[in-house]
Amino acid sequence: MPKNKVAIVTGASRGIGRSIAFALANQGANIVAVDIDLPSTEATVAELKAVGVEAIAVQGNVTAAADVEKMVAAAMDKFGKIDILVNNAGITRDALLVRMKDEDWDAVLSVNLKGAFLCTRATAKIMSKQRYGRIINIASIVGQMGNAGQANYCASKAGLIGLTKSNARELARRNVTVNAIAPGFIATEMTDKLPESERQKLTTQIPMERLGTPDDIANAVLFLAAESSAYITGQVVAVNGGMYM
Repeated sequence: MPKNKVAIVTGASRGIGRSIAFALANQGANIVAVDIDLPSTEATVAELKAVGVEAIAVQGNVTAAADVEKMVAAAMDKFGKIDILVNNAGITRDALLVRMKDEDWDAVLSVNLKGAFLCTRATAKIMSKQRYGRIINIASIVGQMGNAGQANYCASKAGLIGLTKSNARELARRNVTVNAIAPGFIATEMTDKLPESERQKLTTQIPMERLGTPDDIANAVLFLAAESSAYITGQVVAVNGGMYM
């Protein structure tokens, strides 16, 4: 378990990112919580400290290289090392292909894919020098199987899987593992906004007959961050209730 490790979690103020931060903290990891929403992130950090670990809040836009460098600098100034990076920050801007706006395509690819690239590039330099690191990318089931009305999101998550595999090959010799988790449909604020009929329709497509929870994803992060997973790299762990096999 990641006791006394230092973990950066992007998109940490709510939903899956928040659950990941708390799962790592509950195992003894110190947390660098990164989000564009500083007040929510500071509130999350206050709760993380109550767990008994050190935690700091960093306001940052993962699409801006300067913000990413600030994130890394804050982590190093506070803790002197970075052991775990969880690239969780992501957005959706759904529309059918023929109606999708250029700016919505660009925004989703920028946050979901470029953001992970920038964060990985910045932290990989430190992890390589340490000769230790765990990089975990939160992809999606739709990056594997596609989904109507989400061309931009699907492309970004499929790209993230490709980025994971490429980076895993580059960093393996430095004892840095790079893996992805592909969540299925998870009960979050986003899915809460769906009409009940849509939620029921989704559920009927899942063999386990329920939506996943943020904790389901957080538990997979703990698995990949553990010392016992040191020989696993370049893999995509599907956490989807059997919806895509």
